[in-house]
Amino acid sequence: MTRIGVITFPGSLDDRDAQRAIQIAGAEPVALWHGSHDLEGVDALVLPGGFSYGDYLRAGAIAALAPIMSEVKDAAAKGMPILGICNGFQMLVEAHLLPGGLIRNAHQQFIRRDQRLRVENADTAWTSDLSVGQEIVIPLKNADGGYIASESELDRLEGEGLVAFRYVGVNPNGSLRDIAGIANERGNVVGLMPHPEHAVEPGFGPDTSAAMRSGVDGLSFFSSAIAAVVAQAA
Repeated sequence: MTRIGVITFPGSLDDRDAQRAIQIAGAEPVALWHGSHDLEGVDALVLPGGFSYGDYLRAGAIAALAPIMSEVKDAAAKGMPILGICNGFQMLVEAHLLPGGLIRNAHQQFIRRDQRLRVENADTAWTSDLSVGQEIVIPLKNADGGYIASESELDRLEGEGLVAFRYVGVNPNGSLRDIAGIANERGNVVGLMPHPEHAVEPGFGPDTSAAMRSGVDGLSFFSSAIAAVVAQAA
């Protein structure tokens, strides 16, 4: 069975939710600790949402220097699927595993909403079960979710197809070019601000036209990772 690690940092809030999402998708969740140097032989990694180290200095900046991040960087270089969700996305950019940065929302307010996204890249380890142009609804909750990068970097991301998700309908935090998530060149590392782990189980996800709280669009992230691991092992 595919084993996907979820790293808990001081201030992580959504680590248990990510573990449950992994289990529902059909993989084995493995709890990992920020102070460890042992990835325990996992096949993929999730850096979860929350407020690691109280968001002191900058959101994700201290977590990017945690002991386990040395192993995360090595795993990323070897092609392991790694997903950063919200605070985890902030960690990935602070650790320079993904380009750009994330700053305070343009309206200076914490936001919580079910957010529509458009899939821009379906060739990553975390998006292969989605389709380019597909619109999905994923819960969003952040205060420092504004994605920024230089114009030249933004042009590169666009030109190389590294924008993974884009906000649709409303840009909730002022992210440049409506960017909600990006991938690295290899496609194994993905970061996004919305929370797919909160849209994996009927009765607990976003509302849909079929029924209240029935949205499970987030499940495809985890099933994609499982497929990527299986393909690597074949």
